[in-house]
Amino acid sequence: MDGIGGNRLLAVLHLCDSLFPVGGFAYSDGLEAATASGAIANAGTLADWLDVCLDDLIARSEGPTLLLAWSAFLEEDWNAIAQLDAEVTALRPSTTARRASRGMGLRLAVTWQALYPDASLAPLLAHARDGQIGPAWPVAFAAVCASSGVARRASAEAFAYNRLAATTSSAMRLMPVGHTDAHRLLAATLARVPQVVEAMIARAARPESFAPAMDIAAMSQQYLHSRLFRS
Repeated sequence: MDGIGGNRLLAVLHLCDSLFPVGGFAYSDGLEAATASGAIANAGTLADWLDVCLDDLIARSEGPTLLLAWSAFLEEDWNAIAQLDAEVTALRPSTTARRASRGMGLRLAVTWQALYPDASLAPLLAHARDGQIGPAWPVAFAAVCASSGVARRASAEAFAYNRLAATTSSAMRLMPVGHTDAHRLLAATLARVPQVVEAMIARAARPESFAPAMDIAAMSQQYLHSRLFRS
């Protein structure tokens, strides 16, 4: 990721590490329901799921939210951030997914402020306490990156990595796919991230959403007889 060095690089690595305590391990974004139904059953269909995650969920919804929130955070435009937070939350039809995004976002902001104190994050936490901002996961991710001096493009690439790696980790718990095969699929998807981020920046669009299969899987999650993941 160009433009990151020294402590900033270490901060991004810490942020994207699976050890970071935000509770992301508890959510599969409907992948568990998709594997239970047989829709995702092998490496080929898992590759399709990762493509949808990158091309639809990240590229059209959460990624644009992050880019806009990153800029709004530096401008201290809290009305814009609140609007983005409400918008990206409303785009998720699953109640559990909405709660998960805001729960992880708030935990990220609180934990990051405890580990890397920065006065610029204080207003975000104040607005969260007042109920004006969740913050949703991409909004919180944008804020902690911006507060840590991570460039906008690098923040989007780090977010995409975090999202795709978490999905791959969930898949390895849910279906018969080995570590090497799973990481081969992840690497192939990550290879497209810079191009996708470049397209997001060029479009400069508001968040939107159309991933019906993923949405249906997320909404079906609650009806599984037994679950490893909450959503």
